[in-house]
Amino acid sequence: MASRTTSTEAHAHDGTEASRLNHLLVLTALASAISGFLYGYDTGIVSGALLQIRRDFDTGSGMEQVIAASILFGAVLGALAGSQLSERWGRHKTILLIAAVFVVGTLASSVAPSATTLSLARIVLGFAVGAATQTVPMFVAELSPAKYRGRLVLTFQVAIGVGILVATIVGASQQFSWRISVGMAAVPAAVLLALMIPLPESPRWLVKMDRIDDARSNLARVRTGGDLEAELREIQDVEQQERKAPRRGFDGLRQAWVRPALVVGVGIAIFTQLSGIEMIIYYTPTILTDVGFTESAALNASVALAVTYLVMMLIGFAIIDRVGRRRLTLVMIPGAAVALAVLGTVFVVGGDNADTAWLLITCLIVFMVFNAGGLQLMGWLTGSEVYPLPVRGAGTAVQSASLWGTNMLITLTLLTMINAIGVGPSMWVYALFNVAAWIFVFKKFPELNGRSLEDIETALRNDDFRPGGVEVSADTKAAAGV
Repeated sequence: MASRTTSTEAHAHDGTEASRLNHLLVLTALASAISGFLYGYDTGIVSGALLQIRRDFDTGSGMEQVIAASILFGAVLGALAGSQLSERWGRHKTILLIAAVFVVGTLASSVAPSATTLSLARIVLGFAVGAATQTVPMFVAELSPAKYRGRLVLTFQVAIGVGILVATIVGASQQFSWRISVGMAAVPAAVLLALMIPLPESPRWLVKMDRIDDARSNLARVRTGGDLEAELREIQDVEQQERKAPRRGFDGLRQAWVRPALVVGVGIAIFTQLSGIEMIIYYTPTILTDVGFTESAALNASVALAVTYLVMMLIGFAIIDRVGRRRLTLVMIPGAAVALAVLGTVFVVGGDNADTAWLLITCLIVFMVFNAGGLQLMGWLTGSEVYPLPVRGAGTAVQSASLWGTNMLITLTLLTMINAIGVGPSMWVYALFNVAAWIFVFKKFPELNGRSLEDIETALRNDDFRPGGVEVSADTKAAAGV
């Protein structure tokens, strides 16, 4: 089975891999962090920038939704294209292209002469964002030794939170025009481009291309010790098993036994967005200023939310392997639903005024605590775990596109919904989405903690991929010393 070799690889090198990272792996982690930062910053900066863009271009809520959502449309395209490009050109060349597109899209956005050209430029920028989410974590994982793989890949997701936080601080400071705030992202994008140049191509992709000598050479560049030939043989074994799979890629996703993984992966991706996180990140300043908050107060509230997002993400990653993915999600979702329900009630009863400002902000922060520390952790994590190896690239591409597509739909419709039914009822709608998310997780999402990729694939093949159905195999228990 494809996943057996992968599972074996995860613990076969524990005794042979070097105990320290070399400089190329450090640079890889840094490049990953910058990519994640750009994702968070470029998607988050629109929150504060919209207040200035509204004045400069005299936009209404409809055009503001288009400006905010255009980057997400580009991200859908980038997520799907990134999978194809990375398979055809290699991970390294694809990320070089992504970095260049980041620079071009950022500069084009910052000098856009109209709302329409700004939206078009943000589509280009979104292509880089979406392609980065598809390609960069995979590149880091394929270069990293098993001992450090989780922590190195983690730099991407943590940096997303840092990017969102920096974007909200820049917006809240009101020290820069929106053009400067947007254009500043060209600097880290250029740094990413420079950092990628000396990094090697993924040895796993080189093996896929039958460039074994190049794979051996690149593997030696990112290892400070260990049995390189043994690791190379394992990579070759995984590739041979993948080639033997009767149906791979997007065609393989249509197989009945793979479908439960696709349902869980895409379902989780969709519910991470329907839970209301992007509504809160993108539109908090707009919503609060519309109900009487000063721009300064609204932007400061966004900073508090961004800090909460980052802190809860770090806490969530620290405890998720002890608490469990399914359990943590089921515990946290109800808190987010209640926070939105209370927030909606405050708006409906007319409590959205200076005297109850503390209650509005409290509800927003409580929502962020329960959402960022629970369901949001699963959006990208499930894609790396639930799909069998022959369809993993296609599965993560579809999952990523589903996440970005849902994000775009929400961004395009939220202000319209608020104008039609009001802020309070809109919050209730998203509270109900959280209820639906809890039901979905309870009925469909099995606990994956402590399960190897082999265990998960076996459960899929045996039609046991459901809560309580994914068992820990004897090999996995033995590897864990149980």
